[in-house]
Amino acid sequence: MSTQTVSPIASATIFTPQQLLTHWQGHRGLTRKMIEAFPDDKLFTYSIGGMRPFSELVYEFLGMAVPGLNGIATGKWQKWADAEKVNTKAELLALWDEATAQINDIWPTIPAHRFQEQDVAFGQWPGTGISFIFYFIDNEIHHRGQAYVYLRSLGIEPPAFWDRP
Repeated sequence: MSTQTVSPIASATIFTPQQLLTHWQGHRGLTRKMIEAFPDDKLFTYSIGGMRPFSELVYEFLGMAVPGLNGIATGKWQKWADAEKVNTKAELLALWDEATAQINDIWPTIPAHRFQEQDVAFGQWPGTGISFIFYFIDNEIHHRGQAYVYLRSLGIEPPAFWDRP
């Protein structure tokens, strides 16, 4: 008969919920700097190789973050809706800041069990609350990489990728 022991690392808490929120908001702060770095006349139109303009990617982040966090918090997933479309960088930054505040407001309402509970995001993607949050962060990082390419191709030095507020 063999006895299995659980390694201490297997039961370690790697992130507290507050640390995870701080990490995510750090990435969101860097994405905000990327929005600010774009020339007004390129944010909504500039594209390379058929990729979407950065504003379209930002709308994707906005359409996912607050509705997704509400779904994680409540278990009630509203249909994924496109974020409100705006016409200026200032308006886009205002939407970004509003979503940032909403994320901070929703976060403490997430019951602890929801981070590990199985669910289906937006009626189509199975996973756990934590896996959805990691997807939101990973998706933002991935598409922010496109913005780095755009800015460099425009001759603009982008914010340092490690400079997260």
